[in-house]
Amino acid sequence: MEPGLVSRRPKRADARRNFDALVAAARDTFAEKGAQTSLEDVARRAGVSIATLYRNFPTREDLVEEVHREEVEALCRAAGDAAGLEPWEALAVWLRRFVEYIGTKLAFADALNRSSDGFQAGRRAMREAGGPLLERAQAAGVARREISIDDVLRMISGISTVEYADDEQRERVLDVALAGLRPWPC
Repeated sequence: MEPGLVSRRPKRADARRNFDALVAAARDTFAEKGAQTSLEDVARRAGVSIATLYRNFPTREDLVEEVHREEVEALCRAAGDAAGLEPWEALAVWLRRFVEYIGTKLAFADALNRSSDGFQAGRRAMREAGGPLLERAQAAGVARREISIDDVLRMISGISTVEYADDEQRERVLDVALAGLRPWPC
């Protein structure tokens, strides 16, 4: 688990199953209907009572933060998976994964701008995961040196939250953004 990203996952097997079912149901429900979807729908989809949901997640924010935490952990693992690739390819592969993360989880699109501890820990974890990929690409001379990981994360977040005509248009826009990260010709 990334530093600062703390899960409330219970230790007992039955409680852990309920917790995991709630997180999975919330992830799917939020992706389909947005973060403001009914918590009763989440509990129903998880196959547990609303009381079980509230016992694990006293507030909607707690549930959203847990789903976000798991998504951030997967995104951070993707940075590690990409690290073995050539510098530019590693950065581009991770940024494409980042677009998928935001694009399929619009419930979290504004999470990067929230001030709660859980979301701030997620932002730090994403910077720590993507920063070395950007730095390596910059050191190899395949990414502009004046760009920071915060610049890149904001750019990708913005690209990810726009409505596109189709996947091909989203890919074209991402390609333009990635080209902007490349050093300018002299």
